[in-house]
Amino acid sequence: MSEDTVRQENRGPDFEPPEETISVATQYREVAVPPRLRRGLGRRAVVERISPAMETWWDATSVIWKKARTVLDPAAHFIVSVLKTITGLGWTALGLGVVAWVMAAGFGWAEAGVLACLCLLMVVLAAVFTIGRTNVRVSLGVNPVRVFEEQVAVASYEITNCSNRRQSSVRVRLPIGSAAAYFTTPALSEAESCDDWVTIPTEHRGVVEVGPVITYREDPFSLVRREVAWTDRHQLYIHPTIAPLDELGTGLLRDLEGRSTQDMSNSDLAFHTLREYIPGDDQRYIHWKSSARLSSATGEDEFMVRQFLDTRKTHIALVSDLEPSHFASDAEFELSLSCAASIAARTVMDGMDLTVLCGDQVVVRPTANYALDPYSWAQMSERGLMGEFERVRAQAGEASMAMIVTGSGTELDELMRGRAVIPYAIQMIVIRVGWGRPIRLRDTGTFIELSLGSLDDLPKALRGGLV
Repeated sequence: MSEDTVRQENRGPDFEPPEETISVATQYREVAVPPRLRRGLGRRAVVERISPAMETWWDATSVIWKKARTVLDPAAHFIVSVLKTITGLGWTALGLGVVAWVMAAGFGWAEAGVLACLCLLMVVLAAVFTIGRTNVRVSLGVNPVRVFEEQVAVASYEITNCSNRRQSSVRVRLPIGSAAAYFTTPALSEAESCDDWVTIPTEHRGVVEVGPVITYREDPFSLVRREVAWTDRHQLYIHPTIAPLDELGTGLLRDLEGRSTQDMSNSDLAFHTLREYIPGDDQRYIHWKSSARLSSATGEDEFMVRQFLDTRKTHIALVSDLEPSHFASDAEFELSLSCAASIAARTVMDGMDLTVLCGDQVVVRPTANYALDPYSWAQMSERGLMGEFERVRAQAGEASMAMIVTGSGTELDELMRGRAVIPYAIQMIVIRVGWGRPIRLRDTGTFIELSLGSLDDLPKALRGGLV
């Protein structure tokens, strides 16, 4: 009896085979699917059916939101601009009015109701004063842009009526640093202009923000003020006071014409030796006397040319120490900046390369206009002097000299550690300032230290410490 016959007998006489034959392997695969996997497949099918609907809903929502923003954004901008016109005193009046209104409604106080109406009415009437449009053209100028302490700097503006009718008087506010100057222009006819100016205080070193020129309208009680800015901001650089210095090459810095290196060059200033002529050498550097002597000895035409050592132009890295603990007072800190600025100005005048490292300001090979700007921005900070030595090595590694301007509180050990960070080929000079100190020149073996007690001592110190 076959195996299929035995299976059919075991299933009973009423067994009817299915119309489609299913193999044993197919039945095994269907039965072997885990319930968790079946649930996962079901969830995936649900997600696949829901995803298109979600995408359609999201696209429709995005379109509706974009259309709503075209209406809401201008309305929100208008509301914000209206609320910004209310001054602090105006908000106080509004708050007082709301509190009085609540008290009148809650306790039935007629006096509080009158106060609430009065406060709200004052704000509404104040807003009426700001209605109107000012059609003008405004220009702002600062002359000069860079000054030294105590020098005169002027900010001037010009207002031109651009409307085709007579313009009433305009009130102008000109911010200057943390203060502001206020003006009132006369009534202007069509295309008529008026100008005015104000002197900017320059007693202290720094950077002063001037502008923008703002025209404003406000009520007599200053509850509501509407302002319009017409120009950009201008910056006035107030440089520290500097001392007139002699050419740096006449004192401690005697490499004004360049430093000789061990790199050979075919044309330079530092003569090194003679060598045999090679085709392509410049005939201007043939040493004729030596060539004639050599040709006479050998009987053949032999030529000798000059060999030079390459020289490099003086490049000074000027570092300002900003560590607060290194200075005994703010005046001593300002003195250090004046000394650094004096050296920077003289370096640019002598045509030397300069790298200024002053806090966050790093200026490489600046022109005369920008060499002193970093000292206008300078403020005491916890950068640390060792970090400045690291920056010299990273950003001015090819410099021929590093000048460190610091205060009286800097320890010698810290300067020694900094000398080890700077490449040995860079000559290092430390200028130590301290009020009332005598001029002193000290050679530590690895660097030169100059001590001085006032700005007038700087020229003498740089001449070699001779009083």
